[in-house]
Amino acid sequence: MGLKPDHWIRRMALEQRMIDPFVDGQVRDGVISYGLSSYGYDIRVADEFKIFTNIYSTVVDPKQFDVRSMVDYRGAYCIIPPNSFVLARSVEHIRMPRNVTGIVLCKSTYIRAGVLIPTTVLEAGWEGVITLEIGNVTPLSAKIYANEGIAQVLFFEGDAECEISYLDRQGKYQRQQGVTLPRL
Repeated sequence: MGLKPDHWIRRMALEQRMIDPFVDGQVRDGVISYGLSSYGYDIRVADEFKIFTNIYSTVVDPKQFDVRSMVDYRGAYCIIPPNSFVLARSVEHIRMPRNVTGIVLCKSTYIRAGVLIPTTVLEAGWEGVITLEIGNVTPLSAKIYANEGIAQVLFFEGDAECEISYLDRQGKYQRQQGVTLPRL
């Protein structure tokens, strides 16, 4: 298994629609960069956000998620309150081949501003837009820009296809299209 370079990612994106839409190269002028990089692909955050709020004093419980714990927001940017959290989604739709696993990592531009995205694994056979968990660990409000880079996906190709893929297991987050809340 090995980390895959740009020419492999380009081929998979164009021939197998692994990344859609696909930007062949880095877009950097005046924006937080996105697109094809040396050994990965920088995804963008879409303009729809779910911002955690304490208006109803709910408890965040992944087994019984109360939608009143967040508010929906759509816009060119999102302000994350201090020490808070939002859910968002990628612009890109990803289709993982049966012999490839992806790891989603936060871009250093946001990390240096105190905005973190926990590492997420895209399993072999998984397909959909990526739900992004974005945390602001600072005591200040933080700004996230829609349709700009937010995270990098690194792709690892196995020597063979997996025996049972995420699709075969009928994973609960398969083919998610919007910001997807926790499911059991």
